[in-house]
Amino acid sequence: MMKVGITGGIGSGKTHVCRLFEQLGVPVYNADERAKYLMNSDAEVKSLLIDAFGEEVFSNGQLNKEFLAQLVFNQPDQLKKLNAIVHPAVARDAEAWHEKHSNYPYTIKEAALLFETGSYKDLDKTILVHADENERILRVMQRDHVSKEKVEARIKNQWPDIDKMTKADFIINNDGNSEVFKLVERIHAYFNTVGQLQ
Repeated sequence: MMKVGITGGIGSGKTHVCRLFEQLGVPVYNADERAKYLMNSDAEVKSLLIDAFGEEVFSNGQLNKEFLAQLVFNQPDQLKKLNAIVHPAVARDAEAWHEKHSNYPYTIKEAALLFETGSYKDLDKTILVHADENERILRVMQRDHVSKEKVEARIKNQWPDIDKMTKADFIINNDGNSEVFKLVERIHAYFNTVGQLQ
């Protein structure tokens, strides 16, 4: 079984591409969603978060996302502390998930910070979903109802696509045309063949 990672900058459409793979029967692990789940449900993770950021990090037993976001926004040291707690927990969770799906030729891990965290090193192949930055900004502004400045601030926390391209094995240009699904089908056929040989 092959482990494939999909990443892309905010607004690139990586979730849309992952849904296309799911339509083809491929199991997809969403690292960002699982991170939220683990922060709310895993006793060890919750304890570490409280030790690092105080009791206020939880409100009525649920993660206080606004409080945590304010703590780590533009605070590299605080963000590093958060990542040191969450990323290892997600890595363990993803490994267990991959084992459960080992009967498939390949699985996909969707993660916004695949290259930034180094987690791509645990995968066999990587796919970058690329889109023009101005297009990405417009998409996120419409999707999240936020200002251009807020989107640009979030983009600054991610590597530029030019750096990701040097590490990605495949690049899907998601500029809104209908060719994306055809490209997904071709990549799927390749991974299915290679994955079955492993």
